[in-house]
Amino acid sequence: MSTQQTHDETIDPQAAPPSARPVGHQGTRVDVSERPAFAVDGFLALGLSLLLFVGGVWLIVSGALAANETGQPPIGRFVGGAVVILLAAVVASAVVIIQPGQTKVIQFFGRYVGTARRTGLTMVMPFTSKRGVSVRVNNFETNVLKVNDADGNPVEIAAIVVWQVVDTARASFSVEHYENFVRAQSESALRHVAISHPYDSDREDVESLRGSTDVVSGELAREVAERVVVAGVEVVEVRISHLAYAPEIAQAMLQRQQASAIVAARSRIVEGAVGMVDMALARLEEQDIVALDDERKAAMVSNLLVVLCGESKATPIVNTGSLYQ
Repeated sequence: MSTQQTHDETIDPQAAPPSARPVGHQGTRVDVSERPAFAVDGFLALGLSLLLFVGGVWLIVSGALAANETGQPPIGRFVGGAVVILLAAVVASAVVIIQPGQTKVIQFFGRYVGTARRTGLTMVMPFTSKRGVSVRVNNFETNVLKVNDADGNPVEIAAIVVWQVVDTARASFSVEHYENFVRAQSESALRHVAISHPYDSDREDVESLRGSTDVVSGELAREVAERVVVAGVEVVEVRISHLAYAPEIAQAMLQRQQASAIVAARSRIVEGAVGMVDMALARLEEQDIVALDDERKAAMVSNLLVVLCGESKATPIVNTGSLYQ
């Protein structure tokens, strides 16, 4: 069954890339891009409208005076005056005020004719509807989402999305309520990125949510941008604003992190202690201070490691006898 195209702003879904095609059998997508609308200086339009209004009033007044003198009303002047006043009203109705950072999407009897970006007092095409669309930079914070990371651990994550409308036509006609669309797609992208990375990792080649914040933020920004491009929206930046383990495993994860920190600290201490013992033995042999056999070296190594690696302060025992007593 083929889809009949009844509007020139729809496209065949088969012409779109496979990843961008609608899922429905007969799905179509509104394909419209922004184009400039007719817009001129509004002050000139107001001046023209005022001249037309004055001219129309003059025709009506002059017709009334002529009717008093001749006794016959000049119908042509009255009709002409009314037409000129109506034309002045039409010109005045086409004048709009556009603030900086705002645009007007112009529709002529439902058909998109262009977007007016000229700021200030502007005259657009008459007999049109004008819808304001902001092109200022917006931002919002997503809801705190509870997802499982790549290791299956439940985590809580949220992000701040900075975005801006760049194509007012797509934002107006391609999606329904583009602000809600951006918010929903941002949360969907955040959930997908969060489940693709572990919360934390000891391996340097693994990008984690906590350890590789810049990489994850860049990946998240790209994915959000790909999802909202159909709405004519550009993503400026995406940053993770909240990241934590879920409450039910937070205490266990904290204990694991503390254990990992203790093991790492102990490893560093042992590494330093072994280096110091090796240096001490080498200096004793190099300077020929004392000659130690293997048994005495082992005892010395044991004592030094206890002193250097112990948590409490060592209490020395002075040996007043010989080395072997």
